[in-house]
Amino acid sequence: MDRQELERTLCETFDDAGAAALVARQAGDMADGGQFDADFDGELTVDTVVENLQDAPPKYTLAERWNWWLGALDLSHGGYTRFRIRLDVDTES
Repeated sequence: MDRQELERTLCETFDDAGAAALVARQAGDMADGGQFDADFDGELTVDTVVENLQDAPPKYTLAERWNWWLGALDLSHGGYTRFRIRLDVDTES
């Protein structure tokens, strides 16, 4: 998982630089942990992340989209809540 490429793609796709950095960091940590690869028999990629975040409700912010996807992963496979983003943390700085 190329964290810089993911952050750049998230900025372009969702126009939220602050949250893009957080999501890229969490996605990189998730990829490094190997759980996604084991659960889905394939590597976590930039395209996988972006496509799944685009499936979230359109009114959601980028951080909410990330947490929405992780919620689905956690329901289906368990163990993904540790990668959630706290929404009470300011992502504008």
